[in-house]
Amino acid sequence: MVLRRLLRRRWVLGVVLGLSLLYFVTSTLKQEERTGRDRTLLQTSESDHRIPWKVKFNLGNSSRQITQCRNSIQGKTLLTDELGYVCERKDLLVNGCCNVNAPSSRQHICKSCLPNGCCSVYEYCVSCCLQPDKQPLLERFLNRAAEGFQNLFTAVEDHFELCLAKCRTSSQSVQHENTYRNPQAKYCYGESPPELLPI
Repeated sequence: MVLRRLLRRRWVLGVVLGLSLLYFVTSTLKQEERTGRDRTLLQTSESDHRIPWKVKFNLGNSSRQITQCRNSIQGKTLLTDELGYVCERKDLLVNGCCNVNAPSSRQHICKSCLPNGCCSVYEYCVSCCLQPDKQPLLERFLNRAAEGFQNLFTAVEDHFELCLAKCRTSSQSVQHENTYRNPQAKYCYGESPPELLPI
């Protein structure tokens, strides 16, 4: 009862309205500040973004010791490490690298990939993309990356991250927003989107 009477008073309603208005203005200004920071970050980012390319070497005879590997993580049965090896999940070492001596491990394998650079298995796409001879193709892609992809590909630090990002399915892999252009080969590292298959 007392709360009801208090809320009926005009000065209480005025205070509530004033506080609501103050909250709205401050959150709008904070949002604008964040948006402005993001814009300046994009404008000041390097236009000539260089990717450090991996050189091909074999773990067995390399003098460089690899202590940790990044890998594609998401595969249910297969994984790709940053050296281009594809292996079964059970053959992954504790340091994140594929066991190169395991029978399932293969380096730079393009097992399910078509000549246009589209593959049916994500891990094979990443492995194939990591081949040293794919560097000119990827550099051409980066130089011609559309404005819409600029944010994604300027965040890429190296060859492995570029291949992980490039092989993910994107809007280029679909038609009509809900159907893959080629359901058998939807992971692409190539310059062009998958070929459009007739329905």
